[in-house]
Amino acid sequence: DLILALLVTLRRFLYRIGFIPSWRSPVPVIVVGNVTVGGTGKTPLVIWLAEQLKVKGYSPGIISRGYGGSAQEIAAVHTNADPSVVGDEPLLIAMRTSCPVWVGKKRSAVARALLKANPQCDVIISDDGLQHYAMKRDFEIIVVDGVRYYGNGAMLPFGPMREPFLRVYEADAIVVNGGDADFENGEHLMRLNAGDFYSLNDMSKTVPTKNFEGKQAHALAGIGNPARFFNHLRQLGVDVIEHPFPDHHPYSPVDLQIEGAEVILMTEKDAVKCLKFPQKNIWVLPVQAEVIMGLENEVVERIESFYGRKIA
Repeated sequence: DLILALLVTLRRFLYRIGFIPSWRSPVPVIVVGNVTVGGTGKTPLVIWLAEQLKVKGYSPGIISRGYGGSAQEIAAVHTNADPSVVGDEPLLIAMRTSCPVWVGKKRSAVARALLKANPQCDVIISDDGLQHYAMKRDFEIIVVDGVRYYGNGAMLPFGPMREPFLRVYEADAIVVNGGDADFENGEHLMRLNAGDFYSLNDMSKTVPTKNFEGKQAHALAGIGNPARFFNHLRQLGVDVIEHPFPDHHPYSPVDLQIEGAEVILMTEKDAVKCLKFPQKNIWVLPVQAEVIMGLENEVVERIESFYGRKIA
């Protein structure tokens, strides 16, 4: 643990002093990441931030590693893309934001390709990439699970931390997903507000949560923290039978053939991988992030500082 912490810290130091080169984007870069393994809720926050910046007159582009996808080359993510190629989270982000979304292994190269193809973009949001120091960033947001937080505070493999614990306080903002945020120390609270369920086969067909009361509902989740989805459903009053899968699970029709299931419920991240399956009893729960305490204003202030003037 100590040796790994020293190596991680040394690597970051070498980037900071310029010993290892780091690319500077011609537009400001906002990184949304985490310091722990497992799902913390980055994707809803990226979507929220993109929408907030659009409202304020900016044209964000979004880059991602595309985890779970098979793409070997840099690629644009269109709303009809194959999630097994581009990844489930980038596809969901593209569908929800209508922003240019590009994926690839090396984020600095992905950002260059995005900007070349979309010169109107005046800010880059990096979905994850906190540890990708080969790309300079102008604002770092660390997302923390409000239930698990930092676990035992130890680094892998003895704990959930990817970097030493003190790294948390070097970020520009900490967003706590659920639970309680320490507002006095500058933390922001994020809530995930559920909308009406929509049919996997027809997004225009929606039903309220009360439609599932008293029914045998099976819930599927192939996300970083499946328990978060199952608990959310129970908080909404739905009694569910849990079917957890690994993060970025490549669903097949067999996964959805659950004997005796009156209804199957899933996340939007899972749903984008099941759109072509001919099931009629699958319902998807959309969530909308809500962030307390003016995070969007802090980001805009940093963007304006980058340009030396207001551009929105």
